[in-house]
Amino acid sequence: MSEFRLPDVGEGLTEAEIVAWKVKPGDSVSVNQVLVEIETAKSLVELPSPFAGTVDALLVEEGQTVEVGTPIISVAGDGADAAAPAAPAAAPGVPSAAVEEVEAIAATAATVATEEKVANLVGYGAGGHGASRRRRGGASAAPAAAAAPAPPAPAPRPASVPAALASVIIAKPPIRKLAKDLGVDLSTVIATGLAGEITRDDVIRQAQQASVFRNIETPEWGAEREEVIPVKGVRKAIATAMAQSAFTAPHVSVFVDIDATRTMEFVKRLKNSPDFAGIRLSPLLIAAKAVIWAVRRNPMVNSTFTDKEITVHHYVNLGIAAATPRGLVVPNIKDAHTLSLRDLAQSLEQLTITARDGKTQPAEMAGGTFTITNLGSFGMDTGTPILNPGEVGILALGTIKQKPWVVDGEVRPRFVTTVAGSFDHRVVDGDVVSRFVADVASVMEEPALLLD
Repeated sequence: MSEFRLPDVGEGLTEAEIVAWKVKPGDSVSVNQVLVEIETAKSLVELPSPFAGTVDALLVEEGQTVEVGTPIISVAGDGADAAAPAAPAAAPGVPSAAVEEVEAIAATAATVATEEKVANLVGYGAGGHGASRRRRGGASAAPAAAAAPAPPAPAPRPASVPAALASVIIAKPPIRKLAKDLGVDLSTVIATGLAGEITRDDVIRQAQQASVFRNIETPEWGAEREEVIPVKGVRKAIATAMAQSAFTAPHVSVFVDIDATRTMEFVKRLKNSPDFAGIRLSPLLIAAKAVIWAVRRNPMVNSTFTDKEITVHHYVNLGIAAATPRGLVVPNIKDAHTLSLRDLAQSLEQLTITARDGKTQPAEMAGGTFTITNLGSFGMDTGTPILNPGEVGILALGTIKQKPWVVDGEVRPRFVTTVAGSFDHRVVDGDVVSRFVADVASVMEEPALLLD
């Protein structure tokens, strides 16, 4: 009989809420099979089983918050007894690939990788994306559950589609999965692919439209006059971080209006480029590239402040503030300054999908150096963003819409947006702040500067 204790899944976790059990007493479990979903202060995390056996008892109820080290489940069987840890494992920070013995897996404090909700993608190594591990005796651990076979790819359809086939839904497996995740009925999607296939943009466009119509409906209030929501998990983390930021760092904010017409034209050209086929593109990509360029020219905005020193980072871990059903999270793209425009676009897309699915891991939110928040996605013109704790600057991108704009002495309709920046005045002065925002504005007005 072995007890599985709540592990520290990264960054000094002290407690977590049991969200949903994936097993029940009497179930047989294998190594790496998901046992439970927990909510930490930053993300939803799936915990895999470090041993095989039969579930004896669930020791903690769903909805209960427990401290790290608390027994949460007991498992009986030879596999469980064999894998029970006999001594403390490697210290936190050891890469998961180096933790090969099951006893070390059970005791190591680390990040649980949950890129896809399958059993063989989870572990307890600090590297996050755990490599496959050996069973005792050196045998390779088999996946706990075989992946469902992917549907066969549809045969290419000529550009001129016979009327009898007009109702056939042509979509690749990843597009079908995206539609399922977003709750989109593919039969309602208008396909714009060259061969009549449904593209990623088609699905996302339909999802956004459906979201707008859903928001038109105003729900009725419940029978109770008041609703009490416990402050815990992500909301508690957000409250603590924002209060710390607001009352620790003296914020200063600046604003500038931008003619973003050429940015919109540039994004349109990229969408028509074969090199960017299948990648979700938006003006946020240009804003991200502009920030990276402006950081190189104004390095103090890419710093960390302590009472004793200022650390200027010669790399950019670019944070993107993401609103999710669970609250605000700020994952970051590691070493974004090294990425090509195409790679940066892919990273932004993957970051957004991961955050929306609630799969963002603590390690993906650690170590950010500068943040962008896209207020324009909510139709807002601008705002005064609050600093992500530990960072010196944050940029807010407003909505881009046509407005009257003076060009060469004439009033013309142009795509206009407002960029706002907030900065820690302990580190950067007004001249640095102004130059940085002006540099971002110059790229948004003329993306050709990115080619320099």
